[in-house]
Amino acid sequence: MTTTTKYIFVTGGVTSSLGKGIIAASLAKLLQAQGYRTTIQKLDPYINVDPGTMNPYEHGECYVTDDGAETDLDLGHYERFLNVPTSQSNNVTTGRIYQSVIDKERRGEFLGKTVQVIPHITDEIKSRVQLLGKSGDYDIVITEIGGTVGDIESLPYIEAVRQLKWDLGEHNAIVIHLTLVPYLSAAGELKTKPTQHSVKTLMESGVMADILVCRTEHELPMELRRKLALFCNVREEAVIQSIDASTIYDVPNLMLEQGLDKVVLKKLDLQSDAPDLTQWNQFLKRLKNPKSEVTIGLIGKYVELQDSYKSILESFIHAGAENEVKVNVQPIHSEYLTVDNAAKELAHLDGVLVAPGFGERGVDGKIEAVKFVRENNIPFLGICLGMQMAVIEYARNVLGLKNANSTEMNPHTSDPVIDLMESQKEVTEKGGTMRLGAWACHLEKGSIAHDVYQTTEIFERHRHRYEFNNAYKKQIEDAGMKATGLNPDTGLVEIVEIPSHNWFVGVQYHPEYKSTVANPHPLFVAFVKAAVKFKKAKTVSV
Repeated sequence: MTTTTKYIFVTGGVTSSLGKGIIAASLAKLLQAQGYRTTIQKLDPYINVDPGTMNPYEHGECYVTDDGAETDLDLGHYERFLNVPTSQSNNVTTGRIYQSVIDKERRGEFLGKTVQVIPHITDEIKSRVQLLGKSGDYDIVITEIGGTVGDIESLPYIEAVRQLKWDLGEHNAIVIHLTLVPYLSAAGELKTKPTQHSVKTLMESGVMADILVCRTEHELPMELRRKLALFCNVREEAVIQSIDASTIYDVPNLMLEQGLDKVVLKKLDLQSDAPDLTQWNQFLKRLKNPKSEVTIGLIGKYVELQDSYKSILESFIHAGAENEVKVNVQPIHSEYLTVDNAAKELAHLDGVLVAPGFGERGVDGKIEAVKFVRENNIPFLGICLGMQMAVIEYARNVLGLKNANSTEMNPHTSDPVIDLMESQKEVTEKGGTMRLGAWACHLEKGSIAHDVYQTTEIFERHRHRYEFNNAYKKQIEDAGMKATGLNPDTGLVEIVEIPSHNWFVGVQYHPEYKSTVANPHPLFVAFVKAAVKFKKAKTVSV
């Protein structure tokens, strides 16, 4: 095994959304499956310190790690593929880089020198890139650079890569450039010119790509590969085709067929063996050969943008494969869900998940959804705000507290069954100030949660400011909704259930952040199983 950490940089050209994260995760999977200790990090060129304050329409979901970092959604892909937790060190932003450099300048660490992009910003980037490698925990560190080559925001990162390739020396650092080979239907052919220009732009910054990964909708013929190799200064075997796949989980096998791992390991002067993808391929077999299917409604206010709920959608894929069931997720916009159309929108579903979120837009629709599934015994899972909506609905319609609400939606409600956490009351800044990261939760024996987890203590990831108001706990429990999961230190209610219901669970945390291919989240697995059971019972009664 290698004693020197090797570095792989993944850059992108022509257009965004080509799938650098999936290519990086797939390569990491192939290297991990050959025994190499591999991790991935993401460098994001935006000036935000993290994506925590961004609207999901801007950047998709905000992914939270065990150590409480609000990060890019690509870290979710890294964890799902590798089954290894990420941390704050795996996501670096321009905002964080500049903040660190300015803090050092204020402390006088630069001894009166003029602070410049080169060397000060690039040195900071280089330091962050090598942080994971110098920990001694990894043989190979893959670094995905966000954005596309030529973006003004990316220039310091590309310059840092140029310097690092020189500093680290031959066989210790390589660059994989992901680019687009578009198909022009009018001409009836694939065009290589965008890729040539992209590689030329990269070379103008002093970085030569070692490997080209070409995203394409059609097979890349050998003559085009030879042409790309000739014009882009790479070897023919280093021109890798990345054709559209039916699922992102096919990509490791597609990259294996293309020999991406072999080319990478050869360039890094490392031994190449056949990767052990037994477990991965068993998952794929179950995923592609379901024995039945269920339809689950996803109630949220960002449903038109799938990246907003990326981890939830992937968790359903994992749980579906585990149950050998195809899970059809039907997005339902909560803003347009009312008492008049709830039956039409929800009655056919085998399960309903009310999604997390912030703010009052679409809240009434979420409450109507909870009411309908509660009264019609449809399996229910509420996550974060979804759990809070379940508590509000129960307080209003079962306890008769018609004004029950969250102080997030109505600061002056007479019955604040959901209230701002005590620790949040003095907080004024928005970024990185919520209750974040993994926290302990004690489960009540005999509950659905205990049955699901098969243990009395769990650690799950959080991202919230508001909580179940314990002043209403006895009243709510006496009426039939039970608090079955509590934080052992604060008494914060983490899980609510309705034992008289078919399957009704609300959780304050985000289980979707911990679901992986190797370990589908037990809560999603149990929810899908409940949906299957509900559908069978429904079919029999009809």
